[in-house]
Amino acid sequence: MKLLIYTLNYEPELTGIGKYSGEMARWLSREGNDVRVVTSYPYYPQWRIHDGYESSWYSVEKSGNLQVTRCPLWVPGRPGGVKRLLHLASFAVTSFPVLLRHVFWRPDVVWIVAPAFFCVPGALIASRLSGAQSWVHIQDYEVDAAFDLGVLKGEGLKRLALSIERWFLRRFDRFSTISRRMLEMGVRKGIPERDVVLFPNWVDLAAISPSSEGAYRRELGIDSRTVVALYSGNMGAKQGLEVLSEAARLLSDDPSICFIFCGNGAGRAELERQAGGLKNVRFLDLQPLERLGELLGTADIHLLPQRADAADLVMPSKLTGMLASGKAVVATAHAGTEVANVVDGCGLVVPPESPIEFSQAIQRLACDEALRRRLGKAGREYAERFLDRDSVLRSFESELKRLIAT
Repeated sequence: MKLLIYTLNYEPELTGIGKYSGEMARWLSREGNDVRVVTSYPYYPQWRIHDGYESSWYSVEKSGNLQVTRCPLWVPGRPGGVKRLLHLASFAVTSFPVLLRHVFWRPDVVWIVAPAFFCVPGALIASRLSGAQSWVHIQDYEVDAAFDLGVLKGEGLKRLALSIERWFLRRFDRFSTISRRMLEMGVRKGIPERDVVLFPNWVDLAAISPSSEGAYRRELGIDSRTVVALYSGNMGAKQGLEVLSEAARLLSDDPSICFIFCGNGAGRAELERQAGGLKNVRFLDLQPLERLGELLGTADIHLLPQRADAADLVMPSKLTGMLASGKAVVATAHAGTEVANVVDGCGLVVPPESPIEFSQAIQRLACDEALRRRLGKAGREYAERFLDRDSVLRSFESELKRLIAT
């Protein structure tokens, strides 16, 4: 099988789409498939090109039957509004000639992940010209989220953007996304049910396993008896990070609880400002991938904040690692949303943007070790049943082959 993957984000980015796109490409190539990737230079979540990369022109990386072409793009230091749109558009423009060149490679499937939706027209053109099947995968309903989060405004503009999105999505041969609620949303946008596929994010169960690692505690000077409440991941606009600092402040008089906020992104500076002066908070940069299991094992409680207006538009990729670590989760989500449905039974769910209830849930778990263990065990069992990397990707590969055979 010859697969052309078109993605803005790719390895060595450690979080989000880049992590999953890279793991997927490597897994498929190891299974004997010819895989080519058209992507950008790594910049996320720091919003600057990673050290060791020169992004002024194109480059090609080859390893066996995996080839990665990196395209230049503009990365704003402070993303938002028009700057973010120009950033996405710059990659769509520079990557389009590379897509056209791959038409002559004659891929069997052109697979694109959104964000960035700016690239969807190019993917469709490449698939039509090459005679390939087309597959769009939605990690994040970025058009809906842009308006709901206030990045874009105006009812007329929203109707126009959603109608354009709907028109393009219906032109693909397959449509997938990462949760059942997001699949339902795709059907409401006009995608025929026969064309939709559930393709959830996954986790390497061997790399992340239930444990109580002590290295991070020693490095940060945290007593082994202290309950660690950990947030680890991107620090951006959709996370509702302000609830973290507010909860830490509300629990600042409880010496038994320590907060670790680990990550990078556009929202980190503001979170550091909000948490200024709190002795129960430690900050860490994103940690190396090889230490991820150790980091997640440090937690007694995982924290999953999320803004109310993004609850069913995204499914946080960090949740897979939290569940695999076998530790209880405290999440902010409204009842009935996908996040609430997944976390229910593996942790505690409180309303979004409610720091008092968020802090009370943390304190409840901190005081009840038996409850933490029971919920953590349930999370691990869920991960083993639904999120195993090899099982998810093997099912995906089968769907690709089924599509080619149609």
